[in-house]
Formats: sequence, C-alpha cells, structure tokens
Amino acid sequence: MTDNAVLRLRQDRLDRATRPFLARGSRAVRCQGCLLPQQNCLCATIKPQQANSRFCLIMFGAEPLKPSNTGRLIADILPDTQAFTWSRTEIDPGLLAAINDPTRQPYVVFPASYADADRPVVSSLPAGGKPPLFIMLDGTWSEARKMFRKSPYLNQFPVFSLNVLASSDYLLRVASRPEQHCTAEVAAAPAATGGG
Repeated sequence: MTDNAVLRLRQDRLDRATRPFLARGSRAVRCQGCLLPQQNCLCATIKPQQANSRFCLIMFGAEPLKPSNTGRLIADILPDTQAFTWSRTEIDPGLLAAINDPTRQPYVVFPASYADADRPVVSSLPAGGKPPLFIMLDGTWSEARKMFRKSPYLNQFPVFSLNVLASSDYLLRVASRPEQHCTAEVAAAPAATGGG
C-alpha cells in the first residue's frame, strides 16, 4: 500500500492544492496507509493479488482525496489498477492509451438502464476473449452518471451491467438509495462473474 495509481493521483492533487482538503471526518485520527480511522485500519489485511482482469478508475474531481474512497482499496489489492482524473474537455492521453490497449477488451461498468438502445450490454464475459479492462466511474452517483453521459470516448465500449441486488455493506458513506454501492463493492462483482 505504499504506492499505487490512486495514491499517486492523490499526491498529485495534494501537490497542486492551494488549501488543505478537509473531507467529512477530517478530525478523525487516520492510518496514513489506508486513510481509514485507526480503529478500522485495513493495512494488515490487504494482500496484493494478481488477476487476469485489470481495472481503470476514472475519478471525478476530489474523489482521490476523500479518505472514504474505496477505489484506493482496488488499487491496493490489484497493483495493475490504473487511475485517472476525469475531465470532460481535457482527456488524459494515458487514459486514452489504457482504454485502447489492443491486448484487452474494455467494458464500462455501469447499469444497463443508462445505456443507449444500440449500445452492447453484457452481464458476463465471453469465453476465450481478451482479458477484460473494467472501466469504473468513481464518484458520487450523480458524478458517475455525468461521466457516463459526457465521455463520448467511452461510447465505443460495451457496458458491463451488474445485477447487484443486495444492499450495500459499506459503512463509511451512506447511499441515498439501496441499489447504490461503493466502488469496491461494484468492482468485486465482475471478478465474481469470472472476470478475475
């Protein structure tokens, strides 16, 4: 957990900041490794793993700075995870290179109900295909919807739609609707369908 794509993105944001970032719970004494309150520290339990799939986190605004962000947990466990800050007008060339990697099949992980009628939607991976690149839109629910709608460079990729019926077990943030889940819970679902 000393280095991953999300922590590098976070450090870049901190280096450019003109004032301190004070998130909810900023007074809590936090572990400097996982950024969770010390009584909830996960550092001793996180073991990096190798997987056939790869995750690409597209993070909205201040998301990398939030201690409650779970995208960092994905990057802690899967070191090949890539992370980029979303911009509607200035697309990171590294992001374009990552999603256009010819050795991987990209999927935008998002509910099928938001996909246009002509856009392919899958809920499982085809047998014998390229290793998947799961593109995760990391932000609040309204931010994720905005990224989905306003990122035309993602329209060429199928939507990987999940049927996550269980309510969220994430306790650091409260979802406004029962079907809303944190990024790490959503990332676990494709792995469970054979995308690991």
